[in-house]
Amino acid sequence: MSGLNINAITKKFGNFAAVDNVQLNVPHGTFVCLLGPSGCGKTTLLRMIAGVEEPTSGAIVLD
Repeated sequence: MSGLNINAITKKFGNFAAVDNVQLNVPHGTFVCLLGPSGCGKTTLLRMIAGVEEPTSGAIVLD
């Protein structure tokens, strides 16, 4: 599948899990919006997709 595939992504800062076991598949050409309250991990997830942050575990595949 082409597009964006996020498989079991986790990002921890010490004992705090900012992103915990996120799974997301976005086909090529699809528009997606991340919604959620402040502090739920939206920006951290976007920073990992952009390559600014390294995930603690899991994989991001951008085709």
